[in-house]
Amino acid sequence: MFLHVDSVKHLRDFVLRVELSDGSAVIVDLADDLDGEVFEPLRDPGLFQRVRVNPETGTIEWPNGADLAPEFLRTIGKDAEQVA
Repeated sequence: MFLHVDSVKHLRDFVLRVELSDGSAVIVDLADDLDGEVFEPLRDPGLFQRVRVNPETGTIEWPNGADLAPEFLRTIGKDAEQVA
């Protein structure tokens, strides 16, 4: 079974709550992961907050074309139940 992002919510700064297709939810802080040509523009809080789920690919993405796979988000994320 492929893992997909079901929903994403901007919480604060560069922190997102991501709900995954396996029923889990993670909190990810991307502040230290916004490097490179595609991701550096996301350091602008206004652009970062425009994150959304792409229903065709099951990833999160931003208007500038940056996207992150659910497997990466799970790897760097913290269990939302433990963070709450």
